[in-house]
Amino acid sequence: MSDAEILAVVAEVLSGIAPEADVSAVPGNADLREELDLDSMDFLNLVVGLHERTGADIPEADYPKLFTRDGVLAYLRPWVTPASDG
Repeated sequence: MSDAEILAVVAEVLSGIAPEADVSAVPGNADLREELDLDSMDFLNLVVGLHERTGADIPEADYPKLFTRDGVLAYLRPWVTPASDG
């Protein structure tokens, strides 16, 4: 899955939480919670939705890694990108 596809999954999950949220307009290193006005329950729903869509195990200790768009991409890449056999 490419970064664009990962962001599409994030946008889809967010559409059910905060329909007006536009993750593509958020700078990569900006805090998604602040930029998209997500409260703690919204953020938790985002994490749960990402887990359901990608199968990524996201322990609570790793939640801070998902605070930015760049962080979400870095965290999810290993879960959604097939390992090469090289």
